[in-house]
Amino acid sequence: MFNVTGLLKRLVIGRAMRSEELGETLLPKRLALPIFASDPLSSVAYATQEILLVLTLGGLAYLHFTPWIALAVVLLMTVVVLSYRQVVHAYPSGGGSYEVASTNLGPSAGLVVAASLLVDYVMTVAVSVASGVDNIISALPSLAAHRVGLAVGFVALLTAMNLRGVRESGRAFATPTYLFIGGVLIMVGTGLFRYLLGDAPVAESAAYGIEPDPADAGLAGFALLMLVLRAFSSGCTALTGVEAISNGVPAFRKPKSVNAAKTMLAMGAIAITMFVGVTTLAMVAKVHIVEDPCRLTGLADCEAYTQRTVIAQLAASVFGGSDSFGFYFMQAATALILILAANTAYNGFPLLASILAQHRYLPRQLHNRGDRLAFSNGILALATVAAVLLWVYKANVTDLIHLYILGVFTSFTLSQLGMVRHWNRELHAETDPAVRRRHQVARSVNGLGACVTGLVLVIVLATKFTQGAWLAVLAALVLWVMMRGIRRHYDRTAAELTVTDPRRELAPPPRVFAIVLVSTIHKPTLRALAYARAFRPNHLEALTISVDREAADSLKRQWEEYGIEIPLKILDSPYREITRPVVEYVRSIRRESPRDVVGVFIPEYVVGHWWENLLHNQSALWLKSRLLFTPGVMVTSVPWQLTSSAHADHPAARAPGSVRRGEPTRNSETPR
Repeated sequence: MFNVTGLLKRLVIGRAMRSEELGETLLPKRLALPIFASDPLSSVAYATQEILLVLTLGGLAYLHFTPWIALAVVLLMTVVVLSYRQVVHAYPSGGGSYEVASTNLGPSAGLVVAASLLVDYVMTVAVSVASGVDNIISALPSLAAHRVGLAVGFVALLTAMNLRGVRESGRAFATPTYLFIGGVLIMVGTGLFRYLLGDAPVAESAAYGIEPDPADAGLAGFALLMLVLRAFSSGCTALTGVEAISNGVPAFRKPKSVNAAKTMLAMGAIAITMFVGVTTLAMVAKVHIVEDPCRLTGLADCEAYTQRTVIAQLAASVFGGSDSFGFYFMQAATALILILAANTAYNGFPLLASILAQHRYLPRQLHNRGDRLAFSNGILALATVAAVLLWVYKANVTDLIHLYILGVFTSFTLSQLGMVRHWNRELHAETDPAVRRRHQVARSVNGLGACVTGLVLVIVLATKFTQGAWLAVLAALVLWVMMRGIRRHYDRTAAELTVTDPRRELAPPPRVFAIVLVSTIHKPTLRALAYARAFRPNHLEALTISVDREAADSLKRQWEEYGIEIPLKILDSPYREITRPVVEYVRSIRRESPRDVVGVFIPEYVVGHWWENLLHNQSALWLKSRLLFTPGVMVTSVPWQLTSSAHADHPAARAPGSVRRGEPTRNSETPR
């Protein structure tokens, strides 16, 4: 069973890598871009669509706000990219917004950032995969019934790829990312060139009118402002994942911060170009898209109508219909990049979780690297939560998007405030006028970033809170409280385990009282007795629990016949319990002699096949779990491996009953 599992693991994940090979996993810029920037690049596929979906709530009357909202998003992205380039240079050790906020604003602010980012990384996976599945369904509507299964399957595939290591996942994801960039640029260039020649592409939905939502018809004043702000906050999904490069600086080749900053600049330029191009082309082609197809006027049967995404409509209008090669190429590339956009989170989440675990805010297991030097536990945790979200929300992008981007702007705002304090500290210590001018410019950029992203955070909260964003806020709050609790636990444990008087801790106990648990006389029992005697305790006795008087008498006679010199103590158990009498007896010894140490030796045999576990109870495990909570009690397992266990974890057979010192036993029980 073990060999089959190990073989499957090697096929999926690959060979195990030595720790010394960590340097071989570092990334050049051409691979770092698709790994860390696939999320902001892919958001081009749905950011424009999210703006249009909100504006069309009021019908066609408000679509003229689209260019201005897009311009605001572009300016915001420019400020954020420039701000995070400075984070990369100032804090090249990784951790990004979390490290900036923790260092400059305090641990509590750092945990707010960390909790927000962890929630947002989960949402990145869920939204990206769901959006990718949407684009697949746009090309193949017959797959609509399998939406959730497809989404969860893609999460599993991404998980397997990332468990193989960062560098290998980068190689796998680089081609689709660059194909998507090339496809979008060709589509936008072709469409706008046709527009300049007087042959503007026309979207399939251009002929349909839009019936305003009754609640959003004829808006003016404050209500209109709120609608525009909602559209802007939805368009801000284009900024998700921008901070991932600042978290992943340690994964870059040297010089790390320089390469990371160049990659971030390239990401920003490409994302802005594509977003502006898609939005402009959508306006030229008169794309009309709504949440409910029945609000489109002119449809014969709105219930049966499958509405295509903005990218799908643009590709069909530019390349000559939904049966053209260009259309299918764009749909395939878009679906791939949207699904692979989750890879940004697959790199950001485990890295951030590892840093938090190192700082004792998350379980230490999240800091461990797997066979392929990836943070495997973090990858699996991310995949599990994202898959559950996709299942609960039925992989619906519109429902999931409301939980999105809140965490991003929380981290943006706090990190930029932290950078302002960082530059204030640097300016206080710096005397060189040229350096001071550079620091002042940097402070101005980060100050502007803090103001702008703070304003966007307020807008996002105001417009999305009641639509589902409250759940993301609650999740981040619960995570924040949990991380503080984990840190308190680790701090208490460290304080309790700190050595203050080595001589006192090394002093031997006055006496050792050894007990060997016995149910019958066989080889495991005799080995346990011999092993306990080898410790030369001050007092040694065997202990059995009598649930059957005749069996207990028979054991006592056999004990005397074998001439075993160790005294046998029999405890009656009228209610046929085993664990409680043993625990109570051990505790009674401790009460009589609190300074003595009680050693309990448990003979166990180990089975080798999974189905054999179903045939045996786990009384030894239950006994040990109870005894371990008793102070001054040392529990020792004395294993006896059966023949079947000789092949359970190693191809070379071992002699029956052979003992491997220092190895933990598994699936064991007290022999009866």
